[in-house]
Amino acid sequence: MSRYRVAYLPGDGIGPEVSAAARRCVDAAGERFGFSVAWDERPVGGHAIDEHGEALPGATLEACAASDAVLLGAVGGPRWDDPRAAVRPEQALLGLRAGLELFANLRPVRAYPQLAAASPLRAEVRDGADLLIVRELTGGLYFGRPQAWNGDEAVDTLRYTRSEVERVVRLGFELAAGRRAHLTSVDKANVLASSRLWRDVVEAIRPEFPAVTVEHALVDSLALSLVSTPGRFDVIVTENLFGDILSDEAAAISGSLGVMPSASLGDRTTEHGRFGLYEPVHGSAPDIAGRGIANPLAAIGSAALMLRWSLGEPAAADALDAAFEGALELRTRDLGGTATTAEVEEAVRLSIGSRVAA
Repeated sequence: MSRYRVAYLPGDGIGPEVSAAARRCVDAAGERFGFSVAWDERPVGGHAIDEHGEALPGATLEACAASDAVLLGAVGGPRWDDPRAAVRPEQALLGLRAGLELFANLRPVRAYPQLAAASPLRAEVRDGADLLIVRELTGGLYFGRPQAWNGDEAVDTLRYTRSEVERVVRLGFELAAGRRAHLTSVDKANVLASSRLWRDVVEAIRPEFPAVTVEHALVDSLALSLVSTPGRFDVIVTENLFGDILSDEAAAISGSLGVMPSASLGDRTTEHGRFGLYEPVHGSAPDIAGRGIANPLAAIGSAALMLRWSLGEPAAADALDAAFEGALELRTRDLGGTATTAEVEEAVRLSIGSRVAA
């Protein structure tokens, strides 16, 4: 029996609830497909600040680096919301990305027929949409220095190097080549020097992938096209800030952030696959924490990505993906229904054929 080690970071708010559901679903898949996971639970985010005075304790980062993959819940909440605070939960996310060298965030977006009523988009607009947003994760405004605010003036620095852009753009090309061979590169090259570098890199790599059709799009026009003609996109690759905004906007296509998974990848490989960090796109939703009504599907979908990319268990990933889609018939509060976290989890586990108790 294969055995994997996964760093388990439940985090804050609804993070512990949805990540626990995802963890049990992975265990259920392991029972059916003959593998097991050793879960190494570690503090992160607000709870880590309370316990250790820092959002990402060194021991947590070390445990992540020693694992085959990382499963993360969510971080943040009202208790730690002061923007002037020297230590904030979100620093854990930036620290994980930089410390583990996770430079690409993959966010799959699909228009599930079951969620047609939950989407603000008309059926004829969203039907058939199936795209992948690839967001650069360790450069740009979020990591640029200097960064300062003195009360009257603030500065952020947008900086990219050619090598930073090349690695994520090349991954975008590789992913497009394995899908429908269409890559949309998003920038703001008419205004930003960093975007002109980005566009130059795309054109430099383009000859390596002659089967992939490439288009360049300015981020403002792309934001409109994403919700007006989403079906024409295959793989979208873009820089950090643009990718953050566009991928949340894309939740309108699916119907809710509560069903949006993600994978953050680097170049490191293990004996099982490509090392990565997996987390739902949604936040910590502190207003519903502890009430048992959070939608666990984004976390479960992220766990399926983990099985596929990092643990080398494609059959289990397929089963979990199928169970995910079946559970879309249930409606948690974010989808206008009354289903509970436990009910959705149970539906997924039963679909897998689990005997594991919730």
